[in-house]
Amino acid sequence: MRVAIIPARGGSKRIPRKNIKLFSGKPMLAYPILTALQSGCFDRVLVSTDDKEIAAVAREYGADVPMLRPAELADDYTGTGAVIRYELQQLQQQGITADYCCCIYATTPLLSPTLLQQAWQQLQAQPELNYVFSAARFSFPIQRALITTELGVAPLDPASIGKRSQDLTPTFHDAGQFYFGKTEAWLKQLPVFGNYSKMQVLPDYLVQDIDTADDWQRAELLYQLLNRDAP
Repeated sequence: MRVAIIPARGGSKRIPRKNIKLFSGKPMLAYPILTALQSGCFDRVLVSTDDKEIAAVAREYGADVPMLRPAELADDYTGTGAVIRYELQQLQQQGITADYCCCIYATTPLLSPTLLQQAWQQLQAQPELNYVFSAARFSFPIQRALITTELGVAPLDPASIGKRSQDLTPTFHDAGQFYFGKTEAWLKQLPVFGNYSKMQVLPDYLVQDIDTADDWQRAELLYQLLNRDAP
């Protein structure tokens, strides 16, 4: 059995009610729910929330919300891993065992079913993997980054500052969209960014943080551009 779990708490600060704010005509939360359902990768799609209004929206778009998450797992300091473990443990208490679990963030309108299908294919092809997660390549070599000092400016890595870009090791960052892994790995708290993990590298135009009003507007424009031919 495979489950998708979408954490969506009610207390977003920088963009109030971000998870159910209308984005291109639908609540933001609708997008990852519909993407997960359309991917065909999951037997169940769950939303983990502490908020009754978010729970109602989640159910409207086809997700399960078995119960509301406890308040102590919905504050500003609770990590995603703790939320996923809690939901998996709740399933186990109901006699439901999932072999794989995919954490999908609630603000991922640019995520497509194809990307989730590709991640699942990688896990099937390489059973030694614990996780496949979304990532993006840094557009500029981070080895040539600069930092400020008391006297002015200095290279972060002086040994790399004079090297050609093509001679530097490519570097990547977490794209913050999904983390598809074995349930056992989630429950044992095995690191996502470690051995037996693999990055699914996304094109730059599919990677957009949504933490500010400007981010929101940019993501909405990207979404509309990518879906301009959709019926």
